[in-house]
Amino acid sequence: MLEQEMKIPVPTLTPIRQRLAEAGARRLHPQLHEGNWVLDDPSHTLAAAGRLLRVRRAGDTAALTVKEPGTFAGGIKSRVELETAVGSAEQALAILAALGFVPVRRYEKRREGWSLGGVTVALDETPMGAFVELEGESPLLEPAAVELGLDPRAAVRGTYLGLWAAFRAAHPGAPEDMVFASEPAVRPI
Repeated sequence: MLEQEMKIPVPTLTPIRQRLAEAGARRLHPQLHEGNWVLDDPSHTLAAAGRLLRVRRAGDTAALTVKEPGTFAGGIKSRVELETAVGSAEQALAILAALGFVPVRRYEKRREGWSLGGVTVALDETPMGAFVELEGESPLLEPAAVELGLDPRAAVRGTYLGLWAAFRAAHPGAPEDMVFASEPAVRPI
């Protein structure tokens, strides 16, 4: 499936939540804690090819995801994403480890999901700040951003891992992984 998204940093999520409600958006799920593990082989073959292999736990659900290299144009990132639910994040990590893919990075966020006219809107709180992710068909993303009072030109190109690397460069005391200091670490197996 082709994933098309905009990721826009915001100072706070409160006005976005209010605009979503005013626009008649439907809340898909309350805020959930997400633990994400990015995996690779010892030679970092996937990262070198611009690919991402991830196991995610969000609340009581887990998913296995592969993302291919993408493009970025007009504030919209596009790339092929394959994802499937798995019964257990721990078992998925164990299976992948048996195949030589081990966690190389970890990141966490608190995510709340909404649906607005064919666009999935994720309100993300991360250790480096708040972001709004809009995902859907490319022509719908900019109008949805504008409806929420967001500037599509402020969309960032990077993944959360890339943005975290830049954050760490500006904040040398930040941990290697993008995790919340105030919550117990979510560790696999």
